[in-house]
Amino acid sequence: MNANQHHVHNISTSVRNLGLEAFVLQLELDGLAIVPPQVTGVCMDVIDTAVQLLLADAENITGSTFDLQTGPAQELEWPAPPFGLHLGDLEAAGEVGEVTQFQLQSLASRHRVFRDLIINPVALALVEHTMATQPRLSSSNAFVKWQGAFGYGRNLGLHSDQLHVPMPWGPTAFNTNATWCLTDYAKEDGALAFVPGSHREFGRPPADAHRRAIAAEAPRGSLIVFHGATWHGAFHRENPGMRLTLSNYYHHPCIQPQEDIRHGFDSGLADDCDDPELLKQVLGLNSLSPYATTDNTERVKYGMGWFPHTKGKPAHRIKPLT
Repeated sequence: MNANQHHVHNISTSVRNLGLEAFVLQLELDGLAIVPPQVTGVCMDVIDTAVQLLLADAENITGSTFDLQTGPAQELEWPAPPFGLHLGDLEAAGEVGEVTQFQLQSLASRHRVFRDLIINPVALALVEHTMATQPRLSSSNAFVKWQGAFGYGRNLGLHSDQLHVPMPWGPTAFNTNATWCLTDYAKEDGALAFVPGSHREFGRPPADAHRRAIAAEAPRGSLIVFHGATWHGAFHRENPGMRLTLSNYYHHPCIQPQEDIRHGFDSGLADDCDDPELLKQVLGLNSLSPYATTDNTERVKYGMGWFPHTKGKPAHRIKPLT
């Protein structure tokens, strides 16, 4: 299928106002769209700030300094695996190997720059198109990656993010990833690998899917958005230096998030961003579900249900359950 054979339905006002029709078409055809920095409105000062914060966090967690041109200053190793597993068993399964990457998590609480990227209008408009509803944030993580042979194995670790959703799948995404390229992004730099059009196969990747995979290549500051059913993985980094990406992972309101944002995020931080009310919606802080408690006073507080009241008395003035 090509662009001339495909008609995009349900273009939102946000997509039209931002001039994103071409990227929506790319999303629908390939399951992945690459948006250049000049379209997202994110300046390089924001990218620079994010990089410095992540490098500082990486040093704090690992004990080693990091340089974008050379990688970690010291050799790193994995800790003993949890749950009684032996390191050799994980290595045999291809789950671990030479340390060339790790994740930094829960970044919405880290700094305003990350919160503003979560609610970037271009990112949200494209993510919302894939879900046909306002998305919620599932998690905000960064991938810290450097030169090394270990990657995801021969099959590039290809998978779809909504693999836990019961099949059959349809065109609606249950998860969508918005990845910000904080460094240049090419195959030799360890770029994302994906199979164009795989989201329209509505299933998990077969064993030979890696033969159809290509690299999502983009300059620093770009935004990569991909559908939860798109088969994706990554290439290992051949070039010296580092690859830094910020992965804002959104979920359909019917799907459970990765982070316990409602209890783990200081709600006061939501006021420190470009659009506090929008961020509260995307983080689910004002969500009607799940209920905060089974106490009827709380259900009234959060607007769950339509409660009758005694005639002639004020509504919703009820005593807590005992």
